[in-house]
Formats: sequence, structure tokens, C-alpha cells
Amino acid sequence: MISRDFAGTLVMDFFVAFGVIIGGSIIGGMGALLIGKPPLSTIHDLASSLKIWALVAAIGGTFDAITSLERGLFYGTHADMYKTIAMIFVALGGANAGTLIIQWITQEQISP
Repeated sequence: MISRDFAGTLVMDFFVAFGVIIGGSIIGGMGALLIGKPPLSTIHDLASSLKIWALVAAIGGTFDAITSLERGLFYGTHADMYKTIAMIFVALGGANAGTLIIQWITQEQISP
């Protein structure tokens, strides 16, 4: 069973990754407008390139996630490993949801 604190962490990870994609893309699009570049295509390009940074921001930006996976694999603390994997997948879901919304706004297809 998921504890209330861990469920809150998962929700925060989702929305941090979501916010990095949405906010970074839209603010970058405003910057593109100021320098004379097409803002919608810049927003589209930024959404696809910010995914990895959204994941890093959501899981904390440190190597704690990697050390937690190492502990789970080599020292038998599987609960930490499962929690870290769940956090990574939830953050990926938030980044993907943000990218889909940007795709809907810009009406451009995002290639993998």
C-alpha cells in the first residue's frame, strides 16, 4: 500500500515535470518573439528538448535516485528501488503530458 507521503511525492513529481515543460516552452516562446523567431515552432522545439531536464528537476537533480537504485539491486532494499522507479515513471508521465499539451497548442506533430 502506498503511504500518504509517498503519494504526495508522486503528485509533486508529476506536476514539477509538467511545469518545467509548459513553463519553459512558453517562456522560451516569448523570448523567441522578442528576437524575431517564430514563437510557435520555438515552443514546439523546446517542449521536445526539455523532457530530460523535466525528469531531472522532478527527481531532485541529484544522484540520490541512482544510489537508491544501486541499494535496491546490490543490497536488497527493494522497496527503495520500486519507489525510485515509480518516481521516474510518474515524472516521465508529467513531462509527456506537458509535451502533449504543447503539441495541442502549437498544432505541430512532435517526432520521437
